[in-house]
Formats: sequence, C-alpha cells, structure tokens
Amino acid sequence: MPDIEGAVIDLGCEGAGGWRGWSGGARQSFAITPTAATPGYLAGELEAGTWFVVIGLHRVPVEGVELVVEAVTGPVSVIPGLDEYAALTGAVGVPARPPRRVLPAADGLRWVAGDFHAHSLHSDGSTPIANLASLGVSAGLDVIAITDHNTEAHHAELGGLGRQFGIGLIPGQEVTTDIGHANAFGAIGVIDFRQPASTWVTEVARRGGLLSINHPLGGDCSWRHPLPEHPPLAEVWHSSWLDHSWGGPVAWWQAWGLGSTTPIGGSDYHNPTSLTTPGIPTTWIAIDAAAEGPDELVPAVLEGLAVGRTAISAGYDAPVVLRNGNELVVIDAPNTLLVTADGAHHAIRSSYETLPAPIETGTALITHDNRFLSLTN
Repeated sequence: MPDIEGAVIDLGCEGAGGWRGWSGGARQSFAITPTAATPGYLAGELEAGTWFVVIGLHRVPVEGVELVVEAVTGPVSVIPGLDEYAALTGAVGVPARPPRRVLPAADGLRWVAGDFHAHSLHSDGSTPIANLASLGVSAGLDVIAITDHNTEAHHAELGGLGRQFGIGLIPGQEVTTDIGHANAFGAIGVIDFRQPASTWVTEVARRGGLLSINHPLGGDCSWRHPLPEHPPLAEVWHSSWLDHSWGGPVAWWQAWGLGSTTPIGGSDYHNPTSLTTPGIPTTWIAIDAAAEGPDELVPAVLEGLAVGRTAISAGYDAPVVLRNGNELVVIDAPNTLLVTADGAHHAIRSSYETLPAPIETGTALITHDNRFLSLTN
C-alpha cells in the first residue's frame, strides 16, 4: 500500500465463491493458491468467476494518493509472508506455566483465566499464533481469543496449536471499520464488515456466536456505529485504559446497560511495543468444572460468556471481585471499597471477604482514591 505520510489504504480479497482474506494496511501484496496462501488469506480451490481486490480507504490525505493495483494469475514461485511465518512458528517452544490460581466457585463450576483480544501475523500483529499461545501460557491463561482483522484464515491453526501448548485458542474475528471494532467469537465464518453494524449483531447470534463491542472509548477506534440492538458482550476493560482512576470505561458500561452487557477484557496484543502483554487485563470466566483440555475449554468458555459469568482483574494475580452464587467474594484486596450497582459502598478490610450479592449486576472494586481494581458482572 502507498508509503505516503498520512495515507493508510487497506487490502483484501473476495473470490468468486466468497471472502478470501484481509491484511488491512499490514501488507502490500498477497498470493492465494489451492494449497497455501499469504497469512490472513484462505488457501483453497480457485473457483471460476469474478474475483475482486478489495481496497479500504482508511486514511487518505485531502490531496489524494496514487494507487496502482496489479493482479497476476498463473504459477506462484513465492507466497509473500509464508516462509517468514513458518520460520517464526518453528522457533517457539512451550513455556512453563505459573502456579494456577484457584478462585472459589459455585458447585459444578470453576474459574478460568482468559484474554479476549489478540492479533497475529494473519493481520497486523508481528508474531505467529504459536507465540501468542506461548505468551498466554506464560501469563497463566487458560484461554486466549485470536481475533485477527476481517479474516478467519487463522482459525485452521487453533486446534492443533492449542493442544500443543495446552491452552484453549478461541476462534475470533475483529470486525473492523473506521468507526468501530467488534469481536465475533466462535467458528462461525466471516462476518462482513462492509455490512451495517446493526446486521452483525443478528448475524453473529444466528450463527451461534457471540459479539462484543471492542474498546468503546479507544481513541480513534472508539465505537460510533448506531446499534438498535446491543450485543451481549463489551470489552469494558481494554489495555488502553491506562489511568484506572479515570472512570470513563465504567461510566460507558453503566450507560450502555449493566444488566444486559457482560463485561470482558482484552490486551489487544500486537507486538512487543503494545500497551500490555496477553493477560493484562485478565478476564475470569466461570465454566463447567468438568471441561478439561483445550478442545473442551473453548466451548465451555463461550457458554460461560453467554450466560454472563465473568469477572475482570488488572492481571492474573491482581485483586479480584467475583460473583459466587448468592455471594460476592473479594480476594487479595484489603483496605478497599466494593461499589455495587445501586451505588452503595462496602468497606473491605481483609484479604478475603464475602457479602450478599445484589440482584443487579455490575460491581466494581476500587481503592479509597477511586482507582478501579476489578469488575464483575
């Protein structure tokens, strides 16, 4: 894409039979063959018919830019990005996992740790999925969602790598536009970002997935799409929330609808210069205690999200408040305050305290100077 200051033009492909991939502004070329493709694009049969190079005008200076698009058919000697991806994947080893944190859970449930936003070289990340899996294990995570932009090309790798690294890799897609991003979770096929955002909600639900509004207050990626129907999830705690004494994300959650919106968190990890590493923040999900192993964890976590069993902490070992049946449990947070949905403040004086859970969802754990430590549904 043009290397001109201020210009960002996205690149993708639609085949005669449907969507074949997207690399946004991260690549200037791609190749698709029956057996292999550039990361971010789907290999497979090259069906007859009209194919399209898809151009996204993300940022174009007022004076304009010149863009030349060249499409070539025939044998391919080099598939851009593929050798680099394979070499980086082969260099990743399985790391040691830190001691597991066991949180109190209702009968038949257990809490697992997750991160619901991460990017690989299949879009604008700098690393293969194997490295995201490794970073997740090192952070103590049980699951991590791989949510590359406007593509599902990465989904084919998730099962095998999840078993190799011992972590559930949740299939996801960041449905990405200029005025808002949303994560679609589940192996549900590509959600077309070119359609109105109001259709994403119903289409994801129809296919059995879950949709989440991403970083609703995230700078120039803040959510600005009109939505007559709210999706079930929202990334209330995003890595861009750097000052936890700023109550904007929680105020947004309250205005959007505490009772109808399950909060989740995401690191939005792209590369070593990202704001945080995977697991910061950590989202806790109460799942069926019988679910074990990566293959069982993924559907169990999606089920836990669907019924709203979540809590968010600043990190894996950070203070946390969670809902445990009819109780709220506060862990590792002495001398703090618990704020329930009705605005009541409850003093927390020790490292482990319980109190009756209100019917209303939406509870925050804060310090005396109003710094947010943890949220729970």
